[in-house]
Amino acid sequence: MKGNGELRQRRVAVLAADGFEMVELVVPLLALRKARAQVDVISLRHGRIRGVNLHEPARRVRVTKTVAEADVNDYDALLIPGGFINPDLLRQSAAARAFVQAFDAAGKPIATLCHGPWVLASAGLTQGRTMTSWPGIRDDLVNAGATWLDQEVVRDGNWVTSRGPQDLRAFVPAMLDLFSGSAPEPSVARPSQSAPQRDDPPNLVLAAMRWLPRPSIRTAATAALVGLWAVRRARSKFQSTRAP
Repeated sequence: MKGNGELRQRRVAVLAADGFEMVELVVPLLALRKARAQVDVISLRHGRIRGVNLHEPARRVRVTKTVAEADVNDYDALLIPGGFINPDLLRQSAAARAFVQAFDAAGKPIATLCHGPWVLASAGLTQGRTMTSWPGIRDDLVNAGATWLDQEVVRDGNWVTSRGPQDLRAFVPAMLDLFSGSAPEPSVARPSQSAPQRDDPPNLVLAAMRWLPRPSIRTAATAALVGLWAVRRARSKFQSTRAP
């Protein structure tokens, strides 16, 4: 970015659902607003969606519009934060997939990181693209036709991708450059093959999960109710298939 006003006339859609990684939405969002962009949070439902820090509940963020209400023509750029749950919900939504497809078909810039590229893969957009992501979904993207690089930031045409929160310091400036159009895509030779899958999961995540607190009574009760509902639904479906 050359100055704080470069995104003054830009409207950015942040596509997110419950379970987004808090830092991956909030840090880019603050940077966009500091650059004077107008930012809307687009989601699958109205109200306030819940963020997470890994698997721990974090604060909520207010939704501006649902995907069904949002018009791609009203926006200049798209940000898809990651997290384990958020992109898994989005990729199962036909409306969310169509929203992302329309952005890419129009050549509008898309920035995503961590597990966010799952949505691009499920939208059928990753064939022939060069990108990165959370290393754990490397095989998903390669199997969807992408060339995967183990780098903090990868720029490919109208896309910028990063591996996760550890790369935010590089991701945010790259996102701002892409959204503002102030930096052309660097002309670098792209590898013809993907980087190999890693041999070990990140120690930081393993350590964080090890020291998470025990579930509260409310959490345990909710899980039990969900399990009971699933069993009853499966039993009802089974009985209906056996009915004469």
